[in-house]
Amino acid sequence: MPIDEHFPQGLQPLGKIFHSDGEHFHFRWGPGRSDAECFSNHEVIAAYEARGETQVPLGVSGTMVAVDWDSCVADGACIEACPVQVFQWYRTEMDIPAKDVVGKTFAGTGSSVKEERKDYTDKADPIREHDCIWCMACVSVCPPQAIKVDQSNLEHHEKAAGTYVKLEGGENPHAHD
Repeated sequence: MPIDEHFPQGLQPLGKIFHSDGEHFHFRWGPGRSDAECFSNHEVIAAYEARGETQVPLGVSGTMVAVDWDSCVADGACIEACPVQVFQWYRTEMDIPAKDVVGKTFAGTGSSVKEERKDYTDKADPIREHDCIWCMACVSVCPPQAIKVDQSNLEHHEKAAGTYVKLEGGENPHAHD
């Protein structure tokens, strides 16, 4: 089941995942879905069992570069395809359950190598979504179509962050005489 084409409509920010640069962060959006790919993928189910972790709906990580963590099956194609290393395997930097990443600060030092995921509970996290060049390579290679890249979602990010400013009428600041 692909990420909802209308993302983030119908979802609410569950909290922020911070970048250690002190400037950047991205949201995790929910609620999650228990009817998505990772809940029927045998490798993912086995990895959760091996860790002794309960698999729960996680929602979507990121806004302009959004990864539906409930659809993500830790294939790593996005990590391999991204020319600017937007993604990292979050567990290779901080090995905690994905449900616990909200409020955490990541340095972005996790692995950006497809084969280096911890296991199939690991998720591709868009820790550097601010570096995205909008090439759509990740979207085109994701097997479960769990990624949506949409620069216009910046407005949703700013509204959730409380930094959105609506430009009202008046003179066009880009007009030339």
